Amino acid sequence: MHKGFFGSIGEGGEPKTSFPSRTPSHLSFSSLGSALNLQATMEVEGQQEMNNVMCLLMDPEGTPLGAPMYLPQNAGPLQLQQIVNKLLNNEEKLPYSFYISDQELVVQLGSYLEKNKVSVEKALRIVYQPQAVFRIRPVNRCSATIAGHAEAVLSVAFSPDGRQLASGSGDTTVRLWDLNTQTPLYTCTGHKNWVLCIAWSPDGKHLVSGSKAGELLCWDPQTGKPSGKQLIGHKKWITGISWEPIHLNAPCRRFVSSSKDGDARIWDVSLRKCVICLSGHTLAVTCVKWGGDGMIYTSSQDCTIKVWETSQGKLIRELKGHGHWVNSLALSTEYVLRTGAFDHIGKQYSSPEEMKQVALERYNKMRGNAPERLVSGSDDFTMILWEPAVSKHPKARLTGHQQLVNHVYFSPDGQWVASASFDKSVKLWNGTTGKFVAAFRGHVGPVYQISWSADSRLLLSGSKDSTLKVWDIRTHKLKQDLPGHADEVFAVDWSPDGEKVASGGRDRVLKLWMG
Repeated sequence: MHKGFFGSIGEGGEPKTSFPSRTPSHLSFSSLGSALNLQATMEVEGQQEMNNVMCLLMDPEGTPLGAPMYLPQNAGPLQLQQIVNKLLNNEEKLPYSFYISDQELVVQLGSYLEKNKVSVEKALRIVYQPQAVFRIRPVNRCSATIAGHAEAVLSVAFSPDGRQLASGSGDTTVRLWDLNTQTPLYTCTGHKNWVLCIAWSPDGKHLVSGSKAGELLCWDPQTGKPSGKQLIGHKKWITGISWEPIHLNAPCRRFVSSSKDGDARIWDVSLRKCVICLSGHTLAVTCVKWGGDGMIYTSSQDCTIKVWETSQGKLIRELKGHGHWVNSLALSTEYVLRTGAFDHIGKQYSSPEEMKQVALERYNKMRGNAPERLVSGSDDFTMILWEPAVSKHPKARLTGHQQLVNHVYFSPDGQWVASASFDKSVKLWNGTTGKFVAAFRGHVGPVYQISWSADSRLLLSGSKDSTLKVWDIRTHKLKQDLPGHADEVFAVDWSPDGEKVASGGRDRVLKLWMG
């Protein structure tokens, strides 16, 4: 038997807060009354009225928003939203969702308490979470099936602004696709073996691809031509590519690659050479991420994750906890790092400096005061949530998968972690505490890759069973089943503008899906 889902979550417990005997007057309903239109009387000396509930609002990190306050049982998400906007002094009213013990509150407090038989002896902890102000429509139809590749499609990736699409294939080519006409645009030749990885620079000016032979090529997406000769250094195949975030350096010049040869290498596309080699793993490096604070994270078959600084390539920290190969890494900030200055509207910029500034603002806003979080997925069937800047010890161990964890991915807002496994399931976890939230079942084969919608409300999965599926994060149910591929789906990506999904696999075709 595997451990229960919460079996080994050690530090994701509830924060300790001392409650005052009654709510201070400045948080009383008289001051919030105009915003709320809720009639609630507060008993003197903290005596709770029968129909009021003492609640403590807190952010996802567990920081209380003011003191506990009595709310009437007929208060629901709408009223809570008004309270939070008021307490945070938001000039523009923002949408929030609310969670009690990781379950979204969608009814009035009274109904929730009755249904869940919750004790109201102490304050009810309600976590508020900002929601995207825009909504992404679920994709529900295949808008194009584009032939072109002569072998399996192994990787697909939209550009940061969502306007371009690239794919890498077993036929040794990279292809760029015209999303307006939904036809092939450029065929990029130069690799000697399967193209295993592709990655766009956050400014959209470069596309890098890595092959099974170990060489890397940088392409100009506007022409489909290589911008320089092959980047040679790795002795075995490329397992991952990650660009330096644009808020740290603009225009984009440096990226890091990981390889089966046990090394990671930092390359400069202007100098066209490897500038730093990160050596230290004793087995294959399986994944690499360049974090928003400037650190590089590498995972390996030697069961460790290493953290490197990037000016000299010194090893800063080693994260140990997995009992088998580490396959996948994800950063809580990954979405804003990937998209840089581009949001779902896809505004274009005139200078690298402007891009850097906007990207920095987006990164800081997304991260808030919390440290950047990392999650790792392993062949030991578990995942571990880390805060590498804070500690080398796991924040939480996420158990529940029955087979190896193939892919992990934080939602764009950092609120959730999704994991794809060979056990045919996709699981959802709290991105701050690591607590298990839901299992999405429906695939009848291993799940290879997942991708999020820009608003964090929908999750896409691609499987060996030849289908894509779209899952609703709020209801934890299947939103859309997307059959159509003739064979295994190896690669999926949801465009940053939310309009399109791309998928590719063994049947050699690229499919575009729309809402």
